[in-house]
Amino acid sequence: MVALPVANMYSSATENTDVVSQAILGSDVVVLEVKNKKKWAKVRTPDQYTGWMPISELRKWSGEKPYGSQGHTVQVESLFANLYRDRDVTQHRPLLTVPFETHLEPIADRTDEEGRWMQVILPDRRTAWIQRSDVNPDPKPLTIEQAIDLAKRFLGLPYLWGGRSSYGYDCSGFTQMLLRSRGINMPRDADLQAGWEGAEVVGREDLRAGDLLFFGASPDKITHTGMYIGGGEFIHDTTHGHPVVQISRLEEEPWTRILVACRRVKADRN
Repeated sequence: MVALPVANMYSSATENTDVVSQAILGSDVVVLEVKNKKKWAKVRTPDQYTGWMPISELRKWSGEKPYGSQGHTVQVESLFANLYRDRDVTQHRPLLTVPFETHLEPIADRTDEEGRWMQVILPDRRTAWIQRSDVNPDPKPLTIEQAIDLAKRFLGLPYLWGGRSSYGYDCSGFTQMLLRSRGINMPRDADLQAGWEGAEVVGREDLRAGDLLFFGASPDKITHTGMYIGGGEFIHDTTHGHPVVQISRLEEEPWTRILVACRRVKADRN
């Protein structure tokens, strides 16, 4: 499992190559190959993406069950959450700052008297305290409208190539997260998302909020994606103009010219 708040996945076993994706704290990964004197591992993440990580950023779970599977977990709902060694933000610097969607394993009955703090165990077996307002103990799939509201919480977050966390997303990592918030898992990259069997073709004139938009030189050369939010607007993470999560109008250039595919998740067809 991943032992850092956010761990990069590289195209080969060196940090001198490009970042292809990321995995966040506590994520299970499958080790496929080890090389460079056992310093690097080729891993596969739960979304079936592969890449190389330094082995130092991973921990082998020594218990009978994987991290987070021995009981209830909580999910970080803040864009970032600090974990502390004590129940006082003034005594020590945070042990870790974890991103949105991190799942943590709480220690049963370890809360403070006021119910403000919760103690959790980390993948490296350390314990830490987190403020309860930073986590959701029972996350449920969002509706399309709620997913759009979630997307707007990230407005202004800087674009990050290969990014897949609130430390920074790329375009496909951002739309993948929005669907994941609805309980729907789709592929990692924009071109694979456009060809994903869980979505169907929809005409530009029939777009509805929640539909996925794909941009590029042609349907065979897709390089960007975003989510339609209605009223001729879509939200996306882009390097165009200002490299942040932003809302753009579909009728504006370059988007109207390079829109090459529209998709609706099959679960939304009715």
